[in-house]
Amino acid sequence: MMRHSLPEADWRKSSYSGDQGANCLEIQATNDGLVAVGDSKDRSQGAFVYTPQAWGSFLGAVKRGELGGVGGA
Repeated sequence: MMRHSLPEADWRKSSYSGDQGANCLEIQATNDGLVAVGDSKDRSQGAFVYTPQAWGSFLGAVKRGELGGVGGA
């Protein structure tokens, strides 16, 4: 599901994202308890929204290197 017109001040960029900024994702919590994930370069495209459980599962899989070489140590 997509959301548009989310509050600009609520976006948070990853601490892993530098100021060079070509490939940055931003997240924010929505008023109804979901996690919105958007492209920092073009917020006008909207943001995908996920349950906190689904977002946490995705982050865990990235950290464990379970996504075909994306992320992990």
